[in-house]
Amino acid sequence: MNYYSDHPELKFHLAHPLMKRIVELKEVDYRDKDQYKEAPASLEEALENYDLVMEIAGDVAANIIAPNSESVDEEGPHLEDGRMIYASKTFENLEAMNKAGLNGVSMPRRYGGMNFPIVAFSMLSEIVAAADAGFQNIWSLQSCIDTLYEFGSEDQRQRYIPRICQGATMSMDLTEPDAGSDLQRVMLKATYDDDEQCWRLNGVKRFITNGDSDVHLVLARSEEGTRDGRGLSMFIYDKRTGGVNVRHIEHKLGIHGSPTCELVFKNAKAELCGSTRLGLIKYVMSLMNGARLGIAAQSVGVCQEAYNEAVKYAGERKQFDTVIKDFPAVYDMLTRIKAKLDAGRSVLYMTARYVDIYKNLEDISHERKLTTEERQEQKKYSRLADALTPIAKGMTSEYANQCAYDAIQIHGGSGFIMEYKSQRLYRDARIFSIYEGTTQLQVVAALRYITNGTYLDMMREMDNGDFTAIIEKYADAVEMVKTFDSKEVLDFLGRSLYDMTGNILLAQMLADDASRAPELFGKTSRVFMRLAQSEVERCYAFIKTFRAEDLEDYKNV
Repeated sequence: MNYYSDHPELKFHLAHPLMKRIVELKEVDYRDKDQYKEAPASLEEALENYDLVMEIAGDVAANIIAPNSESVDEEGPHLEDGRMIYASKTFENLEAMNKAGLNGVSMPRRYGGMNFPIVAFSMLSEIVAAADAGFQNIWSLQSCIDTLYEFGSEDQRQRYIPRICQGATMSMDLTEPDAGSDLQRVMLKATYDDDEQCWRLNGVKRFITNGDSDVHLVLARSEEGTRDGRGLSMFIYDKRTGGVNVRHIEHKLGIHGSPTCELVFKNAKAELCGSTRLGLIKYVMSLMNGARLGIAAQSVGVCQEAYNEAVKYAGERKQFDTVIKDFPAVYDMLTRIKAKLDAGRSVLYMTARYVDIYKNLEDISHERKLTTEERQEQKKYSRLADALTPIAKGMTSEYANQCAYDAIQIHGGSGFIMEYKSQRLYRDARIFSIYEGTTQLQVVAALRYITNGTYLDMMREMDNGDFTAIIEKYADAVEMVKTFDSKEVLDFLGRSLYDMTGNILLAQMLADDASRAPELFGKTSRVFMRLAQSEVERCYAFIKTFRAEDLEDYKNV
């Protein structure tokens, strides 16, 4: 069993035509080939490297992480003298990933990294999440190093990035008891210590995933007297310097292996990352976009595992002398799960490809001036990535919940029994549409791209004639909402517009995948198209019949 090679859809996405441009930008004329033996000398070698690493990760996921997952879920982390201790099998997982060389994936080779693109990291995240979504949280937080690499000093890069590549863990300490989605309310205090020539952090952070990690990125208030985002800065805290204790580990519905901590900072020594006042405005936005793509990968991984469990059970369970997968009511659910899985993968990897192109061009711009064409390319893909990220995170996390729910339904009463994996997938999936920005916040993030026509332009550019009717219905719905000229109405109808947007874009992306690999996606593309059409009709009817005074029916119920 292998969580990579068992699913040819993954290899398909790793060979997308845009990968040629991504590798060209990532490898910069393959200049590392003479200095690092593992560096590729061609596109073919780069893709072979990705494939080989995925194969290794798929083996580790199938034969170590997945078998450990039930034990980790049952034991969970615990607290000892202000320190978080992982479940025993989590240590085995971390050791296995480290031995396999699966850390520092996206970092340049000069720091000990693999110099892999975001597409490859996202695929590794999906593979690990399919085996254990809770462990994926711990492992994938190494992506916080991307923010340090992008905004930290060269001295900080040299001191911290090699540690992450060697297996040190990370966390991003953002939320507080009074600052969840509204991070402008963060009040953890950062003061400069003139004697020690360092910053000191004091306060409390809550709901911190992997909160007792080795290296933390901490959002704190550095500007005394401020109350908004302009007074916040980003800091690096090294656990070895002390000053931070774990006060509490949350007891959660799911992802039990992933510790969610409440942290107390007491004069903790820290160093500034980047410039003051840009912590929320610039650095957290970058950090969160990466995290949201990570949740999309996590969601797709759980969708895959829910599908695997449902297919396996439906193929073995008999009722009335017939395996239940042959009943229309069951194969309908199975096919819907697979269609949502394939569509979710399409948007996940399309978004990751867009991120790769603009991030790599941004990296190159630090070495030399970009050409006019390159600047235009960077601007184009930055805009597309920013627009697609809330669609990818919101749609895939909702699908993970729906697919895990249907997998339990297919299991019947057995799905409610703790011995079956489907119940754990269902519990784990529930957080995906909540953390790193709820679905409602993804709607808010997407609204400006809905109203300014960005998504509509994307739809029309991808339209091959099969989508014209629903695209025009979508355009009509957007105009109807805009005629109300009311932010409250826009926010209220935003979810309907968002659902229309997501369904059309995902249907188009999956249809494009099916045009290149009909044997993999032909059937599910057609099924998803019917699902998308029905969702567009539902949302359109709701918007079409809506009146401003209808809002009163939804208030104070």
